[in-house]
Amino acid sequence: MILTAFARAMSQLPDPRFRRVLWLGVGLSLALLGMIYAVILLLIQWFVSGPISLPWIGPVTWLDNLLGWGSLIGMLIASVFLMIPVASAITSLFLDTVAQAVEDKHYPSLPQVTPVSVWDGIRDSVGFFGVLVGANIVALVAYVLLPIAAPFIFYGLNGYLLGREYFQVAAMRRLGRDGARVLRKKHMPTIWAAGVLMALPLSIPLVNLFIPILGAATFTHLYHRITRDAGSAHPSG
Repeated sequence: MILTAFARAMSQLPDPRFRRVLWLGVGLSLALLGMIYAVILLLIQWFVSGPISLPWIGPVTWLDNLLGWGSLIGMLIASVFLMIPVASAITSLFLDTVAQAVEDKHYPSLPQVTPVSVWDGIRDSVGFFGVLVGANIVALVAYVLLPIAAPFIFYGLNGYLLGREYFQVAAMRRLGRDGARVLRKKHMPTIWAAGVLMALPLSIPLVNLFIPILGAATFTHLYHRITRDAGSAHPSG
């Protein structure tokens, strides 16, 4: 079910509307990561504002350049963790557009829905972002105490949170907030597994830029597959 949903999302890449949203998502991801990178460079320049003198070596003028290049490599590594909250932010901005493109192509007989208001989208996004960041900060303790289990904790935690958020937003378009919550709780094992499978490529630098939009499309397909298998009706909004 999950892999089929992802394959259908991938197959829609040639769709001009879908591709336009995809590149907007990639551009926004790069912009957000670039802003964080700029802050890192400013901190480097603040801490290393001039040449440093080392014993027996003398002045070292290339340290800031070395740190600058090091920060670029570090930024690629940091994107493994940063793309999780970035993916959350992009979902709230673009999911409705992505979901509509998916439904127009694969589920054309469905009635139109009333889009979620911008305010509700921002409120949900900010609330989930806080939960995501808070949960990962708490998880740092577990990473230190259980280093061997750290990858499982990281992907399990973020897979659960991302799956919960993506499915909630996808289902909320047609079921409302309460209806989406009931359906999500009923099918949480499947949604959790889909979230983990999305978190895995989010930890691959450069590849992770394309995952937020593909994830939104995947969870749209997943929602429709779950409601179809459950024999549920598709409310109009």
